[in-house]
Amino acid sequence: MRPYKVLVVDDSAFMRKIISDLIENDPDFQVTATASNGREAIEKVNELRPDLVTMDVEMPEMNGLEALKIIMAQRPLPVIMLSGINEEGMKETILALEWGAFDFIRKPSISNSQDIIAVGESLREQMKEAMLAREQREARASAHKAPELPPVDQTVLPAPPPAPRTVIEPVKRKAEPLKKETESLRKPVQSTLKPKGKAPLELAADKNPPVKGPGSEVTKRLGKPAPVVPPPASGRFRSRIRGDAGAVLPDLRAAAAETAAGGFIDPPVAHAGPVNGNRGLRKLVAVGCSTGGPRALKAFLENIPGDFPAPIVIVQHMPPNFTKSLAQRLNTFSALEVAEAEHGMVLRQGAAYIAPGGYHLKVAPAAGGQYVIELTKEEARNGHRPSVDTLFESVLQLTSLERHAVIMTGMGSDGARMMKALYDSGVTSTFAESEETCVVYGMPRSAVELQCVKHVLPLQEIAPRLVQAVK
Repeated sequence: MRPYKVLVVDDSAFMRKIISDLIENDPDFQVTATASNGREAIEKVNELRPDLVTMDVEMPEMNGLEALKIIMAQRPLPVIMLSGINEEGMKETILALEWGAFDFIRKPSISNSQDIIAVGESLREQMKEAMLAREQREARASAHKAPELPPVDQTVLPAPPPAPRTVIEPVKRKAEPLKKETESLRKPVQSTLKPKGKAPLELAADKNPPVKGPGSEVTKRLGKPAPVVPPPASGRFRSRIRGDAGAVLPDLRAAAAETAAGGFIDPPVAHAGPVNGNRGLRKLVAVGCSTGGPRALKAFLENIPGDFPAPIVIVQHMPPNFTKSLAQRLNTFSALEVAEAEHGMVLRQGAAYIAPGGYHLKVAPAAGGQYVIELTKEEARNGHRPSVDTLFESVLQLTSLERHAVIMTGMGSDGARMMKALYDSGVTSTFAESEETCVVYGMPRSAVELQCVKHVLPLQEIAPRLVQAVK
């Protein structure tokens, strides 16, 4: 088999060399050309027709985002974005995923050889998944392709006449009236990837972006914070989490019990419970996705109404900091309030919570029939932190709630095993995205193969059917 042809696009000659070397560590891939900006990339895609492109986000003359949009319109092919970790780079990366990029990796630190090796492994894994996904799509398209007609200048011999046979007149029957097609329940996905009035490449203004802390805009939108009380003398809880691996997070269930008994604890990191009407939460939706997830989440969340009677907790495999940009972006499209989850947030209806990169997200019961978010730094599970299995496992324990589980596009099998456990325990409201719309049909396939999925649906049908099931 010939190696796949790759075009490497980056404005830094040094980075082009690093990325090319990482790619060619795998004999299945060959870097056939490089480009230093988006305009040059478009020309070489049209000229050389590579199988795959790695594209820097920030470049002079024409950046990667502009080039991606043109490539996907003219000659679609798998594109993996290379993103910096500055805020603007992260926001543009989220846009690139919406606009058709297969996935992204962060740029390696050129001064850290171990980081370069780790980025190379991630890049090669994504490239293999991209080629596999493309071949599967082509196979499906070929299977459904209509038979080809002969060329117009080719002589087509007539078929030989059939042998003489006795003709029996058929009994004429009155044709049955055609059944009227039922009106589609689908709500069309918005075709515009930006809010009205924005320039084509301008990010939508963040609608009250998440900011941690009791007096923040998130807590104003998603509920009032718990009253601030003096910290205990023991200091056993920290009032806020930090990004370091040694962060100590409070046991919220113990905290809730102590509060009910009249004790004093540190205030949780943030509360997202409403001022009124959230005690006795009865329903919960848990969602997991990976590669292709940002686009899938956009299509999913923009079709959930603002009065949805359940909170939605989401695990999207993504590095730290990128999940905050993702939540802010999705918040501009959804009627729900979408935010990056914080430790201690109280779940409420009409809101969606995205697990922050680098932390597992769990749902735990608290005082007064409420449920809160727990973030932990436990070991990665199925190679991921956050992990869908970890989220679903916490939901498995919440037997007093009506629970609904969704798995959408993504490589691997994260989430399938615990969806099976949910299904075996009696949770039959389980959904998986069908192969026809998945960017990568890995996670949903694993769940389907375990026979724990009640509804296998194309992406655009998942939200309407979920709304029916929950309401």
